[in-house]
Amino acid sequence: MNDYSYPELGASRTGDLPAGYRHLRHRTPIGHGRAALDVAGAALLGWRMHRLAGVRVEAAAERAAPGLAVHCALGLGPLRAGAPNRVLAVVDGPDRYGFTYGTRHGHLGRGEETFLVELAPDGTVWFGVTAFSRPVAWWARAAGPLFPLLQRAFARRCGRVLASVAADAA
Repeated sequence: MNDYSYPELGASRTGDLPAGYRHLRHRTPIGHGRAALDVAGAALLGWRMHRLAGVRVEAAAERAAPGLAVHCALGLGPLRAGAPNRVLAVVDGPDRYGFTYGTRHGHLGRGEETFLVELAPDGTVWFGVTAFSRPVAWWARAAGPLFPLLQRAFARRCGRVLASVAADAA
C-alpha cells in the first residue's frame, strides 16, 4: 500500500536527501563487538529503542517489516502528537540492522527516517539516523527552528538509549 505523504521514497536510505526538506544526519558510537550489535539491532527492530526513548508505538507486529503501518506518539498527555508512518524497508543483519519509515497522511510532518546500527571493521558499533522532513501541521510550521532541534534531540536520545542497551550486552 502506498499511502506515504511524500514522493521521494527511499531517499534517506541512499543518503541522497531531496531539496525542499530539512536534513538530519546523526551518527554516534554505541558499543563494541558482535553482542552489542545484536542487542542494539534487536532493540531497534523490535521498537524497544523508540519506547525507551519515550515514544508510544502501536504496530500490528512486534518487529519492523516492510509495509507495516506504525503509529508513533510523542509528548505528554494532551500535548501528545500522533505520527502515522509506514515501514518502507528493513535491514536485518548480519552486520547491519535497521529500518526506514516514512510519513503517512495525518502526520505533523512530511518525510522519512532511516535508523541503522552497524558493526565497523574495528568492532565499533555505530548508530545512525538519516532523515529528511518538513512540517505540515500549522503549529509545527509556526515552531520554525524548534522542529529540527527536537528531531536532532530525539536522534541523540535514541543513541543514548541504544548505548545503554548495548552496554547491557557487555
